[in-house]
Amino acid sequence: MKLRASVEINSKQKLSSTLRSWLPILQANLESLQETLEPFAKENPFIQIKVGNEKTQKRFEKKSFFQQVAKNSVSDVIEALTIEKKSLYEVLYEQINPPLFPTPKSQKIAHDIIENLDNEGYIQKEYIKEIAQKFDYEVEEVEKIRKRFSNLTPSGVGAIDFKESFLFQLDEMDIEDDLYIFTTQIIENFESIEQYYKKNHFQEALKVIKKFKNPPAVEYLEKQREVIPDIFIFNNSGVIEVKLNDAYYPDIVLDTEGLDDKQEFVSKKIKDAKDLIDALEMRKATLYKIGLLIVEYQYNFFFGDAIAPMKLQDLADELERNPSTISRAISNKYISCNRGVIPLKHFFATAVEEDISNSAIKDYMRELVKYEDRKKPLSDIKILAQIEKKFGVKMVRRTITKYRQQFNIAGSSERKKLYTLLST
Repeated sequence: MKLRASVEINSKQKLSSTLRSWLPILQANLESLQETLEPFAKENPFIQIKVGNEKTQKRFEKKSFFQQVAKNSVSDVIEALTIEKKSLYEVLYEQINPPLFPTPKSQKIAHDIIENLDNEGYIQKEYIKEIAQKFDYEVEEVEKIRKRFSNLTPSGVGAIDFKESFLFQLDEMDIEDDLYIFTTQIIENFESIEQYYKKNHFQEALKVIKKFKNPPAVEYLEKQREVIPDIFIFNNSGVIEVKLNDAYYPDIVLDTEGLDDKQEFVSKKIKDAKDLIDALEMRKATLYKIGLLIVEYQYNFFFGDAIAPMKLQDLADELERNPSTISRAISNKYISCNRGVIPLKHFFATAVEEDISNSAIKDYMRELVKYEDRKKPLSDIKILAQIEKKFGVKMVRRTITKYRQQFNIAGSSERKKLYTLLST
């Protein structure tokens, strides 16, 4: 018993001395790991950080709608556990107030318009009609409210297409009447812009147009970047194997040659260096265990099924860690597997009901679209109805629209055009 108690005390002391460096190292992704280690190296003259092999993998390249559905690829949009920046929808909701939207009716229509915007800030004509039908309004009433979006920020949002967005943004410009009229003509006839080359004010008008944002919500679009997966999961003829991306890990080299480790300063720095090495190894061990547990919980996913409901607490219990520590461990980390490069957070799908994950709903939505009648593609409202019927849950149409946009699936009218093009 004494020996066991001694081992436990030594283990706790080691963890305590390593914890200071372990948490930031655990939270850093592979891209920033070396940068996280550098301050420790600067404080310690006896260690050197050696760069790992920078083998990057592109994150979720955007595919066409048809490629996306056919290959059943995983969404590249991450629903973060914490929101650091206001979304486009939040920014717009805050502006739906008098005097621009003075009545409950105008505010209700404005809210529905926001819910039907795509991630670029545009709205399709079919949704305007659906909003009118939903509340038994006239289409003209909805259009009247929509036009007021020209006064909102970001400028140009709520437009049908880029031309109307440019006109919305033009209204915000403080320019002379002649230039305003001429710029309006160019925008409305943008396909034939060459006919205006020799006209007066052309260069001035072009400068104005170049200031416009296209799409209007461009600042809210998630930037595409390259990511480096922390974990590789291989499916070798039905056998699942988990490996860490060791090749990219920086090495901590401790040089103690010729040093007198009995000197207090030297002894302390050597201990700090060993703690840092232990912290890096703890990071590896923690992520490897997380990889193993994800395979255990999500085994069927790697053979084509939907992600099963899973909580941070599940991993915390298994690893005997605090859920906040697990949250740090999965933050900005990725798994590379036969279904793509996937954020670790994606495996912790929010449960819609006890036994239903939003990933299962997303997969079902894609199946509906994949096998829909190409002459009559399903609207978001019809997709919503089928999902509610199958899973026995209540959802709002905006959620379906958001899921569809996450998978780069066009709206029903746009899909109908694409189907027509493919059949010709």
